[in-house]
Amino acid sequence: MTTTGSGPDNRPATEWLADAVLYQIYPQSFADADGDGIGDFAGIEQRLEHLAWLGVNTVWLNPCFASPFQDAGYDVSDYLTVAPRYGTNDSLARLADSARRHGIRLLLDLVAGHTSDRHPWFTASADDPSDHRYIWAEGDTHPGDGFQPSPGTRPGWYKPNFFPSQPALNFGYARTHPDEPWRQPVDADGPRANRQALRDIMEHWLDLGLSGFRVDMAASLVKDDPGHAESARLWRDMRDWMDKSHPQAALLSEWGDPAVSVPAGFHADFFLQFGAEDDGLKLRSLWNNNTGTVSEGWAPLEPYFGADGTGSLGTFLDGWRTATDAISAAGRGGFVALPTANHDFSRLACGPRTTEQLPAAFAFQLTWPTLPAVYYGDEIGMRYIPDLPEREGSVLGARYNRAGSRTPMQWDATDNAGFSTAAAERLYLPLDPDPARPTVAAQREDPGSLLNLVRRLIALRKSTPELGSQAGVQVLHEGYPFVYLRGGRYLIVVNPRRERSEFTLPEGITSGLTRAQAVEAAGVDVNDDLLTAAGFAYGVFDLGSAGVRVAR
Repeated sequence: MTTTGSGPDNRPATEWLADAVLYQIYPQSFADADGDGIGDFAGIEQRLEHLAWLGVNTVWLNPCFASPFQDAGYDVSDYLTVAPRYGTNDSLARLADSARRHGIRLLLDLVAGHTSDRHPWFTASADDPSDHRYIWAEGDTHPGDGFQPSPGTRPGWYKPNFFPSQPALNFGYARTHPDEPWRQPVDADGPRANRQALRDIMEHWLDLGLSGFRVDMAASLVKDDPGHAESARLWRDMRDWMDKSHPQAALLSEWGDPAVSVPAGFHADFFLQFGAEDDGLKLRSLWNNNTGTVSEGWAPLEPYFGADGTGSLGTFLDGWRTATDAISAAGRGGFVALPTANHDFSRLACGPRTTEQLPAAFAFQLTWPTLPAVYYGDEIGMRYIPDLPEREGSVLGARYNRAGSRTPMQWDATDNAGFSTAAAERLYLPLDPDPARPTVAAQREDPGSLLNLVRRLIALRKSTPELGSQAGVQVLHEGYPFVYLRGGRYLIVVNPRRERSEFTLPEGITSGLTRAQAVEAAGVDVNDDLLTAAGFAYGVFDLGSAGVRVAR
């Protein structure tokens, strides 16, 4: 295989993450090299050229540790061994090395707060009343709070973290109570042992060449923790250790509240479909159109990136400003990450959102001052597939089946879309049945494709500091179209609704337009001070090296 580039540099994570374009791979569904119908490390390695060509430089994999797969690998039975379906520890190390030679860092998904109920730690603890690696309540009376009956000879109940098959590791309680002795303090023997084990696990994989971790359910470790004070102390201690021992390694969180998690020690946190006091409304107000993965607790809303043009950017912008202000005030640095989707949430192409709506979404995501995270397949507009069978714990509710976002990557027009040579019935999940489904091969040949647009936008972001994560942004118009200025030089216009929209540019911009160049644009027209954007239009305009000043 021909490699490209000279590999990532050796800057500390606080520096290289500023230039990161993240890409999430669900390993079961990305590429199958051995023909068993399930993706694997060798398959990912064979497809690194696509990632390098696209321009992403940081990849994180969903959990690939040994597991009974009751929750698609988020139920770990051995933290130090990869699941045989993906390969071996050596093949993962090879993948990390090959990725590095392509200029790509590889991050693992670390399930820190719980294990599988088949982990040797838990099976031993279920038979040993003196073991406090997990949270156990004794007695015949159910203690409430989701506790499950002991499966072993140990009497009492254990606390799960998510599904019953995922017993919570004991990192202590922030608030203890004499009537509930299972509420051990955070400095008790069990929590201290788990902290050391977590560090040992991270050390193991970093020594094998991995570049860091995305931490699953990062806020879940310390229980009953108002304000997450003890959780923050735990992660700050972990970050201090990493900064000293592995300064080039990154620590990203699945917390969903960057205003809290980044000051707590993480390099970055994602806006998610859950998290913070608004239960993920910041991300949902952008993308969620009440189809695909829908929690019954979510109030229906119209997303800003909806064709009807009835959504609002206010929630997202307020949340982003709050997070960036909190990160700045903490003084440690860090980033907000903005995903197109993830393995638990609907893809951009879901329900009524059509392919023609996606370019505007990517124009925004790749020019806004957050770390962009592309979910595999979104770069070609893969669809969320409804009504799939339950697969490895994918169903969370009557309208919430995560399998629709986890279908096989669509590489080409060959059998199984180039994902696998297995018989169709053996695939991890069924393919998109639409004969016109998008593929990487077809879109690479089409200069006007979504894939080529995403590639150009990534290249533009990487070559243009004013469009990166650290340059300033000035919002000129929050409605339709969304208009903002990056680094005082680049004017961005995004109109995600089907109807045309207009905006009168403020004084200062119009003078810059006399020397403006359309760097990447479709459907945006400027006539004197009037900016007109056709339906689903977008544009990136270079106003010239002198830049502009706009009165506030």
